[in-house]
Amino acid sequence: MEAVLTNKALQAWSGGYLANINKPRNWTSFDVVRKIRRITKIRKVGHAGTLDPFATGVLLVAIGKATKKISLLMDEPKEYVAELVLGRATDTMDVTGRVVEEQPVPAFTVEALEEVLQKFVGRIQQRIPDFAAARINGRRRYELARQGKEIPPSFKTVEIYQLEVLDFAPPAIRFRTVCGRGTYIRTLGADIARELGTVGFLNSLIRTRIGGFTLETALDLTEFEKEWGNVDCR
Repeated sequence: MEAVLTNKALQAWSGGYLANINKPRNWTSFDVVRKIRRITKIRKVGHAGTLDPFATGVLLVAIGKATKKISLLMDEPKEYVAELVLGRATDTMDVTGRVVEEQPVPAFTVEALEEVLQKFVGRIQQRIPDFAAARINGRRRYELARQGKEIPPSFKTVEIYQLEVLDFAPPAIRFRTVCGRGTYIRTLGADIARELGTVGFLNSLIRTRIGGFTLETALDLTEFEKEWGNVDCR
């Protein structure tokens, strides 16, 4: 990386600026980009890694000339904390979707759960969700899904570095994972549920870290606007 980046909420970088934003729930990542364009009055704004609308947490946003270097941040490890609810599946694999399947939840111990999670550590194959921003013939998958179009299954290889149980209160499991670029945590949750003999969906998802950037230093958009008005940050 051409410049040394620190875990600051807003800093000069590569001729522009880099902001660590805490993305609000029910906003798309591009909603955040649009908001920052309005605040900064700078057209060139981009982000390093999409967060689903229902998810919150760290979204790195490059402003101005820094957008040219944003690809340098894409491969940084990402940490998430998620809550998986067992027994029901939704079409989006998260809490925003329509319930499409219900199954009983078998009894199992925390020790058995930990063993299941370890099966997903390493390089694994994931099916790309139908409701995802990935494109098919130039169209977003989620656009086709919303139109009820048949979507051919697509798979990708991702890497899970760490995966652990934080809390287990049936039918909910709260887990933490550190993973590589392009990992779908919704798919990971659904696959864990399937390995446990049931179905499941993510009730919440928080991205707590990208590389050295943490949620503790992230700014909400109101805080960002105040920081941007500080001459020391311009």
